[in-house]
Amino acid sequence: MLFRVLAIVIALSVSACSSWVYRIDIPQGNYLEQKDIDKLQIGMTKEQVKFVLGSPVVEGAFNNDIWHYVYRFKSGRSEEFNAKKQFTIKFAEDKVISAEGDFELPESYYVPMVN
Repeated sequence: MLFRVLAIVIALSVSACSSWVYRIDIPQGNYLEQKDIDKLQIGMTKEQVKFVLGSPVVEGAFNNDIWHYVYRFKSGRSEEFNAKKQFTIKFAEDKVISAEGDFELPESYYVPMVN
């Protein structure tokens, strides 16, 4: 009987220490900021977009004129710090025709690029 009580006490003590375990933060994908999105404009080429935002995480599987920028952050401390951002850019004839996602497009986005 004493052995069972001791085993239960030890098990509860060890489980209480689980919050002491260090868990790392896991960032995945393209981290974008609003200042990066503010540099985009209708009519930019794929090369120009890649220079501003970097390579996309995913290009459309059946259409390489769609680029997806996805960022996920999983906190090792608490789920309240987890984050997810997405941004999609569509091209036609190697030029930006639309963009949408979790960022606000600036007014200058709608001014076409002059090449």
